[in-house]
Amino acid sequence: MKRGLLIAGALLGFVGAGFSYDAELAQKMDALFSQLSPEVIKKGYPIQVTIDQLFEMIKKKEDFVILDIRTPQEQSIVGSTWKNTLNIPMHEVFKPENLSKIPKDKKVVVVCHSGERAWAVVTGLRTVGFDNVYHFKGGIKEIAEKVGRNVVDIVK
Repeated sequence: MKRGLLIAGALLGFVGAGFSYDAELAQKMDALFSQLSPEVIKKGYPIQVTIDQLFEMIKKKEDFVILDIRTPQEQSIVGSTWKNTLNIPMHEVFKPENLSKIPKDKKVVVVCHSGERAWAVVTGLRTVGFDNVYHFKGGIKEIAEKVGRNVVDIVK
């Protein structure tokens, strides 16, 4: 009987730990999300740029900026060689000194590995007033799959 109670108590302890959450972080998230009214969300809705549109922009020699929000570790494995690239990790984008680096007078295409983080950052940037930022659908992964080793042929 004692052994059964010990096992039951241990299981309850493990299950209880699985349902715990970070209360301090939850407060920060509440402060962020409580500001997102339907009007604000509508304003921040991301507009996408596809891989074909990106290559067309390059072919036409459009003046645009790539904002790479991947971690420095990710960027060290595969980095953007586009002449107008800003490398600002996602967790640092909304710092005032980094917001001031993002141009307001040209198109800014936000990229990450798969497109998921870029979607969130574009939504945030559009919400705070950067109407010139666009979500790159598919991320660096999409570029690698589409381009392979023939990048020169695609942008000629």
